[in-house]
Amino acid sequence: MSTPENTVIAWHPVARSADLRPGANIVAGFAEGQELALWRAADGTAQAWENRCPHRSVRFTLGQVIDNRLACAYHGWQYEAGSGQCTSIPAHPAMQAPRNVCAKTFGTAEAAGMLWVNLSPEAAPVPDELRDAVPTGWHFCRTLTVRAPAQAAREALESHGMARVSSSWRGRIGGTETVALVLDAQPRLAFIHLWTEAAPGSAAMKALHAAARQLRTEIEALPQG
Repeated sequence: MSTPENTVIAWHPVARSADLRPGANIVAGFAEGQELALWRAADGTAQAWENRCPHRSVRFTLGQVIDNRLACAYHGWQYEAGSGQCTSIPAHPAMQAPRNVCAKTFGTAEAAGMLWVNLSPEAAPVPDELRDAVPTGWHFCRTLTVRAPAQAAREALESHGMARVSSSWRGRIGGTETVALVLDAQPRLAFIHLWTEAAPGSAAMKALHAAARQLRTEIEALPQG
């Protein structure tokens, strides 16, 4: 049985899975205006948290990953992957961390080479359509930053002959077979992740890069309501 379209839309393609290194970097992200801290615990699990430490509201993206915990840059409070529960206060090592202090976490899924985030406060099933968003063996081209609403990006893709297929748009950009994933980042900011069957460094890949830049110019030139 197919997954309802609105269930698929609830999942946002926020970053490439390959951009998150286990126990290492923290990546800033957005989805529907929500600022996110994206990171991967040492055990490999991907995390998407509100980019705000519940202690003093400092951005988590200024902090660091310590094994399976995220540490705030301000006072070093540490929060456990998965639950977001505060587990350590370095200034008071003998004191038990307060159980009511938790980072706000969101549901994540990794499929088709992307990290997807669901902003629902309740756990949501991961639709099978996410796994088919990008054909197996295709190559990542680029992420296009577009200063326009996500709906304008979607309409522009359709006007260029791209067909909506569940969680992605498929067709040709610059004559190259392409899959586009659109992220609604902020009210006037969208990201378009482009994947293609063209090999890296090929003439087709270069043509896609040039056509993508032109597409962004066209979208940003549209009247913004």
